[in-house]
Amino acid sequence: MICSGGEIVIDCLKRNGVDVIFSYPGGSLTGFYDTLFDADLKHILPRHEQGGAHAADGYARATGKIGVCMATSGPGATNLVTGIGTAYMDSVPMLVITGQVVSNLIGGDAFQEADIVGITRPIVKHSYLVTDVKDLADTMNEAIHIATTGRPGPVLVDIPKDVFAAKVKYEPNGHVHLTGYQPNTEGHPMQVKKLLKTLETAKKSVIFVGGGVKVSKGATEELIKFAHAVNAPVVSSFMGLSGYPATDSQWIGWLGMHGNYASNMAVTESDFIIAIGTRFTDRSTGRLDRFAKNAKIAHIDIDPSSISKTVDIEIPVVGDCYNVLNMINKYLDDYKWEKCRQERDEWFETVKGWNREKPFSYKFSDKVIKPQYVIETLYKVTNGDAIIATDVGQHQMWTGQFYRYNFPRQFLSSGGMGTMGYGLPAAMGAKIGRPDKEVFCVSGDGGILMNMQELTTCVQYRVGVKTVIINNKFLGMVRQWQQLFFNKKYSDTCLEVQPDFVKLAEAYGCIGMRAEKVEDVEAVLREALKVKDIPVLMDFVCDREENVYPMVPAGASIDEMIIR
Repeated sequence: MICSGGEIVIDCLKRNGVDVIFSYPGGSLTGFYDTLFDADLKHILPRHEQGGAHAADGYARATGKIGVCMATSGPGATNLVTGIGTAYMDSVPMLVITGQVVSNLIGGDAFQEADIVGITRPIVKHSYLVTDVKDLADTMNEAIHIATTGRPGPVLVDIPKDVFAAKVKYEPNGHVHLTGYQPNTEGHPMQVKKLLKTLETAKKSVIFVGGGVKVSKGATEELIKFAHAVNAPVVSSFMGLSGYPATDSQWIGWLGMHGNYASNMAVTESDFIIAIGTRFTDRSTGRLDRFAKNAKIAHIDIDPSSISKTVDIEIPVVGDCYNVLNMINKYLDDYKWEKCRQERDEWFETVKGWNREKPFSYKFSDKVIKPQYVIETLYKVTNGDAIIATDVGQHQMWTGQFYRYNFPRQFLSSGGMGTMGYGLPAAMGAKIGRPDKEVFCVSGDGGILMNMQELTTCVQYRVGVKTVIINNKFLGMVRQWQQLFFNKKYSDTCLEVQPDFVKLAEAYGCIGMRAEKVEDVEAVLREALKVKDIPVLMDFVCDREENVYPMVPAGASIDEMIIR
């Protein structure tokens, strides 16, 4: 059949299971939008291209499907860059389609021309500039395949305006085989057996979970089996939160700069670490030359370039987390675990004792709202069953500390890039992908203003996201550093002039609420839960100078924590 480039793009998306796109129209996309008008494909119009990119990201993280965003050439495409970088750092499968000026004008500084392939090359898994409509179908299928296999990530397809309009004979073919791209997903049996042999004699083993466990379908179930079988404590990176149920008996917490004392000490004192789907980022390891200096480390990861990248690894296992854990569990009967379990009881009690001694905590006040209390109450009123997306800052850390996550893809946050403005559009995308779940955005009064325009999108499409603003009239995390390390010189971090968030929410067509007293916190949250299909924004006026503890100062090892 004869199809235009726009028709081919839509057909390829649908054949690859895409049911929603987040896209903002523009001159180079007019032909595509003409085709989209009659297409059976859900379209969400964000109010800013960055919001569309973060929404596609949140949709992907919450569902496990690929997120798709589109923008026009020039400023539309460049507005996607932060969202692309955010997805890249956190291994989120995303297809980014950009319009481009007509082919014969490329390179001539035409109106709204930008070399988006060149601009984004360091922050995409792969990219394409399509110059011939005959190549468009294969390119689309390849792009989706690359984005969703191996270590997931964003793939960009730049399509000139004339390629969208051109027509060609189209024969759908979803088969993709790329000779130079064959990710190893199975894991090597000999390396797995080496891991288990080392674990058999380890006295102070720790399982260290990263975000890859959430990405790998079914890995959490296999991980629970493994942790219980070998009686090992489980800790995670910040991005690993919700990869292992926080209510499980093996769970200790998350480690790193603002992680809990027990997790940091367990890794520091361990003799064997089984790391699964983590990058060993600096926020988790602290000072590298003192990180787990007495431990051997096994690292399970689908991306071989992540292994020994920052931390020396004795036992590398390249493969998908689910596949490797499944293999491990099949081999468990070949090893003498009962003796090991008994020998590790004392170690486990030591680790749990650290948690009892120095848990995440704060000083409750009945006179001023503590941010931690808001998060604790949010957990209580949602029964721990909501999907939580955060912005970036102090509230992000408190949401990691005081909400307990129990199912994969429950916690969405910008970890690698640390992108302010991520929370609301990501929550919007998550709610569109998971309408069966309550979805909350937890943000600060600084971050919420960066993409607050997406409240209009939520109203238009009846996306019932509920936003919690931890309002302390500061850029809180930077202020905390200024307090602790720069003699309280609060240089341009004070946000004394703020909008009335309740009135602003109402102006957008949302429901606005405010809590200024401690006794109002639970009532406001419960009232918000009664609302369906309409966005709710809650302004919690909190203690202005509350800090996030524990805290590992820059340049310190993770056992050198400031507790309070």
